[in-house]
Amino acid sequence: MIGPMRERVVAACDGASKGNPGPAGWAWVVSDDARTPARWEAGALGTATNNVAELTALERLLTATDADVPLEVRMDSQYAMKAVTTWLPGWKRNGWKTAAGKPVANQELVVRIDELLQGRSVDFRYVPAHQVDGDPLNDFADRAASQAASVQQSAGSTLGSPEPPPAVPASAAPRRRANGTKAARPGAGGASSRTIKAKFPGRCACGRSYAAGESIARNDQGWGHPECRTAAAG
Repeated sequence: MIGPMRERVVAACDGASKGNPGPAGWAWVVSDDARTPARWEAGALGTATNNVAELTALERLLTATDADVPLEVRMDSQYAMKAVTTWLPGWKRNGWKTAAGKPVANQELVVRIDELLQGRSVDFRYVPAHQVDGDPLNDFADRAASQAASVQQSAGSTLGSPEPPPAVPASAAPRRRANGTKAARPGAGGASSRTIKAKFPGRCACGRSYAAGESIARNDQGWGHPECRTAAAG
């Protein structure tokens, strides 16, 4: 645990799912100076959704940090942040039902996070993912979660693991599907040339998240950013 003499702990957490649902992983990182990773941990989840991975990352971070020390949590998942800062009070009042009367998704994780937040000072800060000169802690957590999802192995500072590798750019994504056929080029007709508005938040194959309402398009690895589909097919 982090010592109680600290005035504030700055951390980031992230989750990744290669397929949503697909091979998933989580990661958190804690810093001594708000920029440089000092301690981190990542783990595999088997097959899970992005949202489960994001919530698990937050739950593991809260479990691993001292409840007596104020905590700043940097995240690029609007779903996970809103789940615990905006929607959670209403869900509790409604008996863990949504406004539409449906059971809250991932309720067990949300309840656990709610328990961990009780009586402690936690400041959530949204940081956009994959930005030039973006938040270095979030970038580290993103890369660590992505690696854990890909290799399905635990990693971390206590295990002596090396820093997670840089994210693979979308332009370097394979141009062939798993069955060996070429991915359709943009404008070739069918789903590959069509964009829709996302009904739910998710994560593109490039690793960046997209929010509900954003335009997305199908590529050979699922749904994601239209520009990533273009880059992979070009």
